[in-house]
Amino acid sequence: MIRTSTSPPWSPSFGRKKILFATMAIQTGFSIVQVFSTSWEMFAILFLIVGMGQISNYVAAFILGSEILGKSARILFSTLGVCIFFAIGYMILPLFAFFLRDWRTLLLALTVPGLLCVPLWWIIPESPQWLVTQGRIEEAEAIIRKAAKQNKVPAPAVIFKTAEETKQRHIRRYTILDLIRTHNIRIITILTIMFWLIVSIGYFGISLNTPNLNGDPFLNCFLLAAIEVPSYIIAWQLLRHVPRRYSMCGTMLLGGIVLLLIQLVPQSLHILSTVMVMVGKLGVTAAFSMAYVYTAELYPTVIRNMGVGIGSMSSRIGSVISPYFVYLGAYNRLLPYILMGSLTVIMGLLVLFFPETFGRPLPENVDQTQNVKGLCCTKKSEKDHENSEELKNGIILMTTKL
Repeated sequence: MIRTSTSPPWSPSFGRKKILFATMAIQTGFSIVQVFSTSWEMFAILFLIVGMGQISNYVAAFILGSEILGKSARILFSTLGVCIFFAIGYMILPLFAFFLRDWRTLLLALTVPGLLCVPLWWIIPESPQWLVTQGRIEEAEAIIRKAAKQNKVPAPAVIFKTAEETKQRHIRRYTILDLIRTHNIRIITILTIMFWLIVSIGYFGISLNTPNLNGDPFLNCFLLAAIEVPSYIIAWQLLRHVPRRYSMCGTMLLGGIVLLLIQLVPQSLHILSTVMVMVGKLGVTAAFSMAYVYTAELYPTVIRNMGVGIGSMSSRIGSVISPYFVYLGAYNRLLPYILMGSLTVIMGLLVLFFPETFGRPLPENVDQTQNVKGLCCTKKSEKDHENSEELKNGIILMTTKL
């Protein structure tokens, strides 16, 4: 199982829910067709299409959940909700591969569970925040009122007092160029690209280096998957209690320093080396999981999907580069760990330049974006703050019991 995710550019126009289920249908449908491939060329083409679907639905699901849920529930969803189930699927993969040695049977067994997501169309609502940015205030209010009713919480008579002003403010369409339009957003985007690139190199480099570890490859794969469970639990607690910059910096430094220390372990101590690799992956994985939450909090609603998408697209570049780090092990088994560890430590320090979002509501527009450390801060307008509070209160109604 490979974590691949970038955001579809049409999501801001068509909404989170439609894109989520459309990309899930692409992934599941073409995976089933892939089982009946008659040649390598057919398999590769279908695999490309499957990847396009899977690449998009991971982030679409994350963004939708982040915008529907309140702060405490959003953190729980982003770590134990999304990531820990990713780890469970990761652990199931080597188990299935061990018992199902035929690739067609293995692929079918991994694909069929996707059909269980079909009934979710009638359960999962559209993002109220996205509806507000599109000026569809009545639909957003209807979703919030329905959720408040299910939670047995009284909803106020008027949820959005400035509906007309909100419609006017969000009437224009946003493009990927808005990620670099202002100086502050531009620096955030550059730092985001660098972070996702480097954390992806570390994560995939360690994962793909599994066959080079001593011992059974199926067991090693399972262990490196299992270590992600405590990693996500740690990330969950850090997101709840520690400021984002320090959480990211600490986990990156933990992963990077441990990877650098592997070179000091004698070759005869294979078990110690494997344990240190697992600890290094624990740190990098925790940072990777928090990246989704942090990036979503950095960007305003109008460009959030594109912001997370550009970051996770950078991680795809990292995943493409990471096998070449692994290949360096043919010349020196420690070289991949030295390079990955050095990059991870450097990025762990650069994370401190990000704005802090801990305890703050999600920004709705570009003006509400937190400033990068070292830049002059601009005061948010009263109307922006008032609208942000209104939407925050509405989402609290939706997640009161979570």
